[in-house]
Amino acid sequence: MGALASVALLLPLLSAAPPAGADVPEAGVLQGQFARAAEREGVPVSVLLAVSYLQSRWDTHGGAPSVTGGYGPMHLTDAVTALARTAPHHSEGEEDARGDSSRPVRTGGEAPVPAPAELPERLRTLERASALSGIPAEELRTVPAANIEGGAALLAAAQREAGLPASADPADWYGAVARYSGADDSATAATYADDVFDVIRTGETRTTDSGQVVTLPAAPAVAPATGQVADLGLRRPAAGPVECPASVACEWVPAPYEEFGDGDYGNHDKANRPASQSIDYIVIHDTEADWNTTLKLVQDPTYVSWQYSLRSSDGHIAQHVPLKDVAWHAGNWFVNAKSVGLEHEGFLTSPDSWYTEAMYRTSARLVRYLAGRYGIPLDRQHILGHDNVPGTVTSTIKNMHTDPGPYWDWAHYFRLLGRPITPSAGPHAGVVTVRPDYSSHQPVYTGCVTAGQACVPHGSGAVRLHTAPSADAPLVKDIGLRPGGQDSTTGVNDTGARASTGQSFAVAERRGDWTAVWYLGQKAWFSNPVKEPTAVNARGLVLTPREGLAEVPVYGRAYPEASAYPAGVPVQSVSPLPYKLLAGQRYVVGGRTPGEYYFAPVFDPSGHTVVRGQEEYYQIQFGHRVAFVKAADVRVSRA
Repeated sequence: MGALASVALLLPLLSAAPPAGADVPEAGVLQGQFARAAEREGVPVSVLLAVSYLQSRWDTHGGAPSVTGGYGPMHLTDAVTALARTAPHHSEGEEDARGDSSRPVRTGGEAPVPAPAELPERLRTLERASALSGIPAEELRTVPAANIEGGAALLAAAQREAGLPASADPADWYGAVARYSGADDSATAATYADDVFDVIRTGETRTTDSGQVVTLPAAPAVAPATGQVADLGLRRPAAGPVECPASVACEWVPAPYEEFGDGDYGNHDKANRPASQSIDYIVIHDTEADWNTTLKLVQDPTYVSWQYSLRSSDGHIAQHVPLKDVAWHAGNWFVNAKSVGLEHEGFLTSPDSWYTEAMYRTSARLVRYLAGRYGIPLDRQHILGHDNVPGTVTSTIKNMHTDPGPYWDWAHYFRLLGRPITPSAGPHAGVVTVRPDYSSHQPVYTGCVTAGQACVPHGSGAVRLHTAPSADAPLVKDIGLRPGGQDSTTGVNDTGARASTGQSFAVAERRGDWTAVWYLGQKAWFSNPVKEPTAVNARGLVLTPREGLAEVPVYGRAYPEASAYPAGVPVQSVSPLPYKLLAGQRYVVGGRTPGEYYFAPVFDPSGHTVVRGQEEYYQIQFGHRVAFVKAADVRVSRA
């Protein structure tokens, strides 16, 4: 599969720490539980540890399920509860996924939530683990030792069903590991098994979320029997023009490009990128839907689209839209025309939600491939969450989506990308990059289940911004979200006073354990203690209004000036957002871009035009979302 050479580069480089003040369990307890379960079930302990690492990085998550209903270190799945919830995220609210004001609003449709009986086996492994081990389902969900035992029982059963002995040699368990992935195609199963055996060869040591150190010694000489996958009876992935690295399993599930009357069509636009326009962004989404529902929706010509979907349980990837074409996914036409959209199977507000290591890894490989292909910088100015994409004009701000949300582990993701977020400047730097310790940093969010009700405590990569250096001070206001001037809230979907890991801001002031940054046109404070920092000092370019200007307009899209539009192409308004960049304030520069507009309002791509003007813009980190300012309005300097 070509995975082995590249996977080693993506192993995590840092360990998580236990929550501050937490009781640290006796050292070696979890390690011993793996050893005892492996011995009882006749599974090599290295195989059991490596499978668990790829699923959960040995974390227990306090017995809470993953985004697809997987429990405990072995990610035993019982997805009935996880899937009995909301509509897919493009169906949520009133965001126009296309984000082109020259065309009618295009919002998502609805899709039925699957009945429990329709769930695939890969989402019901806890039930089988209970039958094999005799351990009650509730114990498998909540007791780590029981969960590990259940996972070992599944591996042992897969080995027996393949007609293979319970060998002490890890190399003889390749087929059982591939089966454990739950993948229904041979390429994904093999990629998953390759990853597991790469962990065995390189070894791993990590402090888990319960504060325990678990170690898997390296065994570089292990050479697994990869041919065992051929005997599993799995399907071959759908052939097609996939654009994926060799280190992932990728299949072609095309989104339709169909005309269905009255000038309407779906669900994406033909283009010729990067010859026509550069691809500058990769946008990270979560689906708010299960895998099968996600695939049904992207194949609906009346729905919206994205380039790739990624499955949580095993990291499998499906491509839907060619990279040269423009998908309708980000709610901002300027960003859509210059981006690639990745939808990750998951639920933002699932209480204590967590994503599998398998999905993080394949997603990171795909992003590295795309970034290398198109020259996209691996930073948070170009690797955006959907929640970082700006509204196009004032009226669309409140409807922009908020996924993947505060529980996406950006620090771990960037380690997998090979770009860990580390200090690049001294203690008096003019720029800081947000980076709290994900595991121990657990701000209170509300509204995961019921409005106003606190969510289950969970690690987060986001910090909260206040009007003064005090936790009791009000949160900063976002006049785009709340024109009436109300304070921002602790709601899990409220991005008005939130800064996420990897985002860089210009320092406005430092006072004790608090740091102030310029944010949405105001000074915003966040707790940043020396002993437990939530940000690192950084270098970077910043901009401020040029001399003589008291304020500068801020835009949600970088469109060209009116004189640039040829005859027959309607001029798009360059409409500022309600925010102001004031004299004396500074914002971190993400890049410079020409004003561009992709005119594509008709089905026939021969009528499409790229309008490019003389006006240039700088992208800045203005709030939780990025924004644009005209280059002619500002002065750039090094912080």
